[in-house]
Amino acid sequence: MSSHPESFAALHRPGQPLLLPNAWDYVTAAALAQAGFAAIGTTSLGVAAAAGLPDAAGATRAETIALTRRLASLPALLTVDIEAGFSDDPQQVAELAVLLADAGAAGVNIEDGRADATLGPRDLHCAKIEAIRTAAPGLFVNARTDVFWLADPAAPPPVREARDRALAYVAAGANGIFIPALAEPAMVETFASSVAAPLNVLYLPGRHTLADLAAAGAARVSTGSLLLREALRCIVAAANAARHNSVPADPARPTYAHIQALLPTSDGYGPWPQSLH
Repeated sequence: MSSHPESFAALHRPGQPLLLPNAWDYVTAAALAQAGFAAIGTTSLGVAAAAGLPDAAGATRAETIALTRRLASLPALLTVDIEAGFSDDPQQVAELAVLLADAGAAGVNIEDGRADATLGPRDLHCAKIEAIRTAAPGLFVNARTDVFWLADPAAPPPVREARDRALAYVAAGANGIFIPALAEPAMVETFASSVAAPLNVLYLPGRHTLADLAAAGAARVSTGSLLLREALRCIVAAANAARHNSVPADPARPTYAHIQALLPTSDGYGPWPQSLH
């Protein structure tokens, strides 16, 4: 599918948020597209873990580009997690953005957190956003701030710092703002009403519901690494069940044929089954 950036932007509706599942490989993304999700994101943790590399360390630029090229053929819009841009040189970040846009990405997600659990300079993040918007103006730039993510839990919430960064990133050209550690609907509402850009938050089971986030004005809700972590839990549980001869019969489990039908064929990708459970 072509990137259709205008269509992707239109999916960000405050009060009717885009639920964005995050994939880490082709078959995961293909299954989500077949399940009817109009847009899919990548998860940098998943991409890094699948490659046996650390997340947030700038180590998966090549893997991210290669995965984007594979996923671009799927019938879903794609936004790509590029960590902090895999460089502190805004020009190199812009060059990456052009590669991803040419590959078919509709958007990118770029964060200001660093691998050493510190925040990158605000001005540097603004420069990266500006460089992306100049080089690839069609990309939806989702600027993530990790102010809450990295804050001292014993200290008062850093609301002012998060708001100042969000406003600066919007002024630099960001199309959306991602504050992943916002959990309480009241705080989500505060930011949704004070930042003139669609607000993206992370879905945190047990802390809120999608309906809560919609009522608070969120425009996009990402699953982040949740699907990866849930998949790993199921994998280990199934292996342990096999070891103890207690794997239940499950007619809803995807079959070999289901998976094979999701994979590309010589002429693109073949017919998919009507349903994949």
